[in-house]
Amino acid sequence: MEDCRGPYGATGFLPQPNPSGSNTCYSEPSSHSFRGYINREINAFLWISLISVTFLLLRKLGKLFELWYKGGSIPGPSSPSFYGDSKLISQLKSSETFTDLLSRLHERYGPVIKLWLGPTQLLVSIKDVKLIKQMLVKAKDKLPLTERAFCLAFGRLSLFVSSFEKTERDFLAVELNSQLLQSSNMISKQVIDRVMERIHNIAVSGALDCQMVSQQMAFTILGATFFGDTFLTWPKATACEETFIMIAKEAYLWASHSITPFWKTAFWRYRALCKKLKCLTQDIIQQCMQKDSSHHIAREEPCANIMGLMFHGCQTTAVLIGDIIARLVTHPELQDKIYSEITLVRNGLQQQQDKQDVQDMLFLLATVYESARLLSAGQLLQRCSLKNEVNLKAGLTLPAGAILVVPLQLVQKDEFNWGGDATQFNPDRFLSVAEKGSDLVQMTSFKGFAEELVYPACNSYVLNDPTENAAFLPFGSGVRACVGQKFVILKVATLIASLLEQYEIRLQPGPLNDSKSMNNGVFQLLPSPNIVFSRRKS
Repeated sequence: MEDCRGPYGATGFLPQPNPSGSNTCYSEPSSHSFRGYINREINAFLWISLISVTFLLLRKLGKLFELWYKGGSIPGPSSPSFYGDSKLISQLKSSETFTDLLSRLHERYGPVIKLWLGPTQLLVSIKDVKLIKQMLVKAKDKLPLTERAFCLAFGRLSLFVSSFEKTERDFLAVELNSQLLQSSNMISKQVIDRVMERIHNIAVSGALDCQMVSQQMAFTILGATFFGDTFLTWPKATACEETFIMIAKEAYLWASHSITPFWKTAFWRYRALCKKLKCLTQDIIQQCMQKDSSHHIAREEPCANIMGLMFHGCQTTAVLIGDIIARLVTHPELQDKIYSEITLVRNGLQQQQDKQDVQDMLFLLATVYESARLLSAGQLLQRCSLKNEVNLKAGLTLPAGAILVVPLQLVQKDEFNWGGDATQFNPDRFLSVAEKGSDLVQMTSFKGFAEELVYPACNSYVLNDPTENAAFLPFGSGVRACVGQKFVILKVATLIASLLEQYEIRLQPGPLNDSKSMNNGVFQLLPSPNIVFSRRKS
């Protein structure tokens, strides 16, 4: 039986009255009205979508024009094409680096220069120390690629919280510099024995490569710091270290994709490694909490934070340890001076055999500082301000979204900041000698320290605070400075002191090591020598 109610209106499904009052059915006109209603709804949705997308595109286009306009006021080479200065970068010689290009541009255009990496990517390089300090304070965001690399591997980290929600990151920094520093002034004999056990196992299969040794040392001391003695007896430590290394090789590769490549088999292998690392970290955390509840980091920090700290800490610490060891083996007189200082401090303080008070080993600390100065963690210290402009006192405005970089090798080897020997290895630049009735006089050569090594308690030498020099940036500066910089310095110094007290480190004899040499005190020609550990005679 047909429904003879009035047709449906365009405003809804309510039947309308029959205007003629007849019983004529409206089944066919009703279906036409329903289709018309659907078409109008779809058209309205499409119009709203079109207007929204147009608004977003115009907004992005407005920001792009703003970037072009404000970027044009910054000194630097004019972009030869719509694609930026990519041609200028591609023309670098094989012996040149990106830092060499920035050096030439800074000499030509001044302390602040721009470089267009593409139509939407503006790079601003800053060389002036005062402007660097301002920028690092105001630019509060890490580059999205760095955050993406860590979060893709380990999950959400409070190390990369928004600049407007950095309370958790500040708390983490305080926790590291308080909880970890309680034990950073000493390394137990168990840790040294564990390090040497692993090194001897490597030596059985071949020569000891400095890079491999430093990686083993960094992973062991950081693991022992986070998880205590439980880590030293953990049977899965080697598997965990190998997984860390494999992830480090691929982290930035997968993070560089604007769209996560779920369709690639290699990506899922990488994700499987990340999952394996998470399981291993959870295993050691659980064991640590069961055996020793005194380690606050393992108990209170999320698993992702611990993985991120271990990942980044192992990389940077291993590079610093490797550089110091390379300098010790290629300059035996430097190693002898540090060993003499260790002996004097030990005899003077009469400490226990398994502890070292590195606070009194001024020349050793100065050596660590100088190695960190010459050995930058990377070519560029990178920051950005994603939402806000950065206004510098020089009258320059750096647009939001620009990549802000500091060429570390230029700043930390600048003669204006460090003197005429800025490119040479000289730990005594961080030492001052105080004579009675006179002011502190900065030493200019560690030969003076070698000729008359004075026990530190006599106050003949004073260790200068490296952070007083704004050009000292191996750990960054500002709100995004390394949260564990104090810990790393003391821990590395303590490790070197503990090793040199028991072992003498020398180059492995052979033509490969003999043919390598230094280059202006910087280990560019000797990146990873083969070394030998010889136990000292008691």
